[in-house]
Amino acid sequence: GRRLREPRPARSRRAPRAMAAPVVARRCGRAVGLWGGLRRAPLPPRRRAHEQPRRARGAGGLLAAQCERGLFQEVFPAQSAEEQLPALLAPGRPPLAAYCGFDPTADSLHVGHLLPVMALLHFQRAGHDVIAVVGGATARLGDPSGRERAREPLPAGTARAHARALRAGLERLFQNHRELFWNPGAGRLGRAELLDNASWLGREPLLRFLGGAGGRLRMGTLLSRQSCQARLRSADGMSLAEFLYPALQAYDFLHLHQHHGCRIQLGGHDQMGNIMSGYELVTKMTGTDVFGITVPLITSTTGDKLGKTAGNAVWLNRDKTSPFELYQFFVRQQDNVVEKYLKLFTFLPLEEIAHIMEMHAKEPEKWGPQKRLAAEVTKLVHGREGLESAKRCTKALYYSSVEALEEMSDLELQELFRQAPSAELMLEPGMSVLDLCRKANAIPDGPSGYQKITDGGVSINGNRVTNPETVLILRQHILKNGVSLLRVGKKNYYVIKWLQL
Repeated sequence: GRRLREPRPARSRRAPRAMAAPVVARRCGRAVGLWGGLRRAPLPPRRRAHEQPRRARGAGGLLAAQCERGLFQEVFPAQSAEEQLPALLAPGRPPLAAYCGFDPTADSLHVGHLLPVMALLHFQRAGHDVIAVVGGATARLGDPSGRERAREPLPAGTARAHARALRAGLERLFQNHRELFWNPGAGRLGRAELLDNASWLGREPLLRFLGGAGGRLRMGTLLSRQSCQARLRSADGMSLAEFLYPALQAYDFLHLHQHHGCRIQLGGHDQMGNIMSGYELVTKMTGTDVFGITVPLITSTTGDKLGKTAGNAVWLNRDKTSPFELYQFFVRQQDNVVEKYLKLFTFLPLEEIAHIMEMHAKEPEKWGPQKRLAAEVTKLVHGREGLESAKRCTKALYYSSVEALEEMSDLELQELFRQAPSAELMLEPGMSVLDLCRKANAIPDGPSGYQKITDGGVSINGNRVTNPETVLILRQHILKNGVSLLRVGKKNYYVIKWLQL
């Protein structure tokens, strides 16, 4: 029968524009000269891509390379970062510690969290130590940044359960990176540590917090934040708990600086206000220069931030978004963003990305960049087995591959046909295609169901069947894994599991 066609990526829409940078931060963009005394002028538009990483490495190492890829969007404070960070992060210097926080407002990370994780991994690959902080305490308040109304309060038990799930997800990402993307001969891979801010915020007495950290943060500064101003003007206003959220996140930075030597906070572009509060608190209480670096926000084609709040999250936990679904999300990315995403979401050298794009210009019908992007991200999130699972599901669904279908596990079948009805049947002697369709409730009773088969509207394991009286045959209609995939019409699937074969 006709096989389903794998959805083609769109090729026309323009990528959403990034938000404007605050004047107090320095925007990286392509002006990598910022990190090495080079001119601020942008690179020539037709500059050959294979020259870019060489210049970045020579100019300022980690910072220049990631600004060139578009991963590091802004740095704060601009002047001291420009003067100190390139030397502090230079190869051969003692490692620094950088951290990023992840509030467990759900029981899984999603694609919107991947860029902050990639930032941590690039620091780790450069030999620096990284800390992923799960916000078991701050999640109970809710970050007001970018929100029109307050979050629903998160019960303590739910916050703890979500925090455990996020820790497991982060551990899996760090482990997959170490095992599948890191060459031990490449030098020192920095230490990675997972912490939960409930372990220190939960023990901090209120009066001590207000008398210490609270006495160093200025009301005018907190009130001037764009997120705070927007909420104060809204009909619902802003609760004291939400207002204090930046102060608690700032205290995270202070605690990590004092106990783990952390000097860099990483976060999404919408976290710049909170990062500034952390900088203010740490510098006032310790006198040490610390820094903030933001990464871009990943948005949908309509410009909405990807995440749970917007209702468009692509989750990183397999029980919420399967490896196949994650793979397909990246395969379907548009041509005008796929090169950008290869730079952001993979560790591929810029020379290799440039070559991939050159081949794509010659053979766009092969979707080479999209498939490579999907493979790299799926392998990082779900490991090598997850990538193979995604490829098997793709072959089974879009290329009618009987071999792939036979190799699929029960879990993969459930993931691939999540909405499809399933039935467990006993194979009876002389059982026909018509019998199968009726027992699975896939066709109506009477002549119309019979006619559905004769008209070619039914296929089994990707092969169209037009004779309703055809007797079911093992290894043809029933695969060696005891499964039959019944399709009626173009999109109605039924998964049949045969018992006691």
